[in-house]
Amino acid sequence: MEYKNYIKIVEDWPKEGVQFKDITPLMDNGKAFKSAVDEIVDYARAKDIDIIVGPEARGFIIGCPVSYALEIGFAPVRKEGKLPREVIKVDYGLEYGKNVLTIHKDAIKPGQRVLITDDLLATGGTIEATIKLVEELGGIVAGCAFLIELSYLNGREKLNGYDVLTLMQY
Repeated sequence: MEYKNYIKIVEDWPKEGVQFKDITPLMDNGKAFKSAVDEIVDYARAKDIDIIVGPEARGFIIGCPVSYALEIGFAPVRKEGKLPREVIKVDYGLEYGKNVLTIHKDAIKPGQRVLITDDLLATGGTIEATIKLVEELGGIVAGCAFLIELSYLNGREKLNGYDVLTLMQY
């Protein structure tokens, strides 16, 4: 399926000069969204995944239907202060400052094979931080899956050594 037909480019959002890739038209089309999720499910099956991990919020949108289809768990990665139990955390750099991501301390068991999902691979910072959290808990990152990759931002370089699936590239 040509998924780019279901992506709306929004000029100058959230700031001037940015061409935002809006995935909501893909999500609005049941057949297109199912097809995209099914491709990621097939990838996860081939990787013998035990659990899905996704950073908020769009990683939830992609990861939860994948975990549902595979009948395996989903572990959310959230910004600091959003998870109710004991967490581990990692600081990571943003263009203008830093952010903190957290995961429940008991979300991943040592040796579990993990698929990290998100809507977009851009600079790779969020996924690199998510990988650090998973590996600190003893998880094995067997793959990372995205709907879209902005290849001109070179985010894949931060994921060197990890298997990456993207359904579309810009």
